[in-house]
Amino acid sequence: MKAMVQDKYGSAEVLEGRDIAKPEIGADEVLVRVQAASVHVGDWILMTGSPFVMRFATGLSKPKNLVPGTDVAGIVEAVGPQVKELRPGDEVFGWCAGAFAEYASAPEGQFIKKPVGLTFDEAAAVGVSASTALQLLRDNGKVRPGQKVLVNGASGGVGSFAVQIAKALGAEVTAVCSTRHVDATRSLGADEVVDYTRDDFTRTDRRYDLVVDVAGSSGWRNLRRVVAPGGRVVVIGGPSGRLLGPLPHIASYKLGGIGSRVPMSFFVAKVDRESLGALRELIEAGTVKPVIDRRFELEELPEALRLMGEGHVGGKLVVSVP
Repeated sequence: MKAMVQDKYGSAEVLEGRDIAKPEIGADEVLVRVQAASVHVGDWILMTGSPFVMRFATGLSKPKNLVPGTDVAGIVEAVGPQVKELRPGDEVFGWCAGAFAEYASAPEGQFIKKPVGLTFDEAAAVGVSASTALQLLRDNGKVRPGQKVLVNGASGGVGSFAVQIAKALGAEVTAVCSTRHVDATRSLGADEVVDYTRDDFTRTDRRYDLVVDVAGSSGWRNLRRVVAPGGRVVVIGGPSGRLLGPLPHIASYKLGGIGSRVPMSFFVAKVDRESLGALRELIEAGTVKPVIDRRFELEELPEALRLMGEGHVGGKLVVSVP
């Protein structure tokens, strides 16, 4: 099968197309003929091997997984004898190791049937980004109807889902993004859109029950100004150094929060089948829709990852696998 592989860490040039063996499946696993896979920041980190601290999980000298990619959508090709629900021919989406290839495999619990009416490209865009937004708002932030939620960094993969999911949970949503993403972000249902190149949302009299900081650029002192009594701040990601990644950023927020009455937490999601099922319901109800910035062919994966590394992507980058 055709796949994009990397034998070492580095820039986009380390990725190359190669013919490799089709994955073999175990008793509880599913083989999927990949139709599309999406790119997220974790793929860029895996490619570059930066920050270095991540290599303790991904491989010290070279990547443990020859084929990168996590978020995937496709058609079930074969199933192991212990697989209970999925059958060959089912259209599915989920996550795996090695999505940027013609075939991918994973345990049955990592796939569910694709939402009705969604293309494979759109289904592949759900995965990690949408699960992060859902778990952050529903489980960590415990958003309730009528609450005021601010999403800083609303145009990216996680942010675009966070705006829609917060609205689905009944919140009043303020979205912060750059000028070129204002119209697209407003179309997601945001009640108010702030262009950070023109206005500083931390210098207004507006207060929010939950501040979701995806951009990681405002600083703790500024963020806590806009939190309503009883509200909180949840941070995802942020500036990342070559050695320790976001750890210094996390430390600065933690130190800045000492003595503060505003609760603050850093959030890391775990992709699971329950979250994908909840997202499928929201998608089929028409309240959430993946936003795709650009589509690429499999051999164009290096260009997609270059764009991801540069930042300022509006929505998701999707790789189609014909």
